[in-house]
Amino acid sequence: MADSGKHDKMLILAFADSKAAENGGVAEADASFEALINPETYTLSYKLKFSEGGQGQGSSGKQLKYEYTEPSEMAFEFLFDNTGIIDGEPRDSIADDLANFKKVIIDYQGDAHEPRHFKLVWGENSIFKGRVTAVDIVYKLFKSDGTPIRATAKVTFKSSIEEEKRAAKENKQSPDLTHVRRVKLGDTLPLLCKQIYGDPRYYLQVAHRNGLANFRRLTPGMTLRFPPIAKTQASGNGGGK
Repeated sequence: MADSGKHDKMLILAFADSKAAENGGVAEADASFEALINPETYTLSYKLKFSEGGQGQGSSGKQLKYEYTEPSEMAFEFLFDNTGIIDGEPRDSIADDLANFKKVIIDYQGDAHEPRHFKLVWGENSIFKGRVTAVDIVYKLFKSDGTPIRATAKVTFKSSIEEEKRAAKENKQSPDLTHVRRVKLGDTLPLLCKQIYGDPRYYLQVAHRNGLANFRRLTPGMTLRFPPIAKTQASGNGGGK
């Protein structure tokens, strides 16, 4: 018996931007895709980034220094089956189902100039929000003429939590940790250095760390790394000769 208040099958909701995905539901979604059957398992991955620091006293190896935690990833498989075994409705092929799936999941959106943002809903729970980074389709069953009638699609999502929110969540305000920032319109390197280090004079060292030939031309959307302040020394005359 269906319950209109929840989704018994996993549902992928597609949105034009991250804010809409954060706050929106079924009614606000641009598009959606419902699983034929729910995945048996899904995988959540967490990766921590370390850099090799100096050799510790009395140690023969280099110490690992924590830099940042990468956005989490989620992966699971969707089943596509047109044999009729699952829903009692055999069809000629799974081509149309896969085409609709790819249209929601990976198609480029002209207005936004990028693929969509997603929210995964299962039952009454929102279980993940992020962007699709990979889709692998495996064809598993065929008709005598080679037409596929069963396939699985493994989808990998990466959390799209905004960098500022992620930094706040990790409580990484110390200048002794590496910070990662995505450049926004109006950002300048001295301004970002002021925000992170409390001193704008570190901009030349940060430019060198990121391989910037011209620190005055920052492109919105680019990612910059700000190394630990203990490893960066501002010059006394405001940024070099």
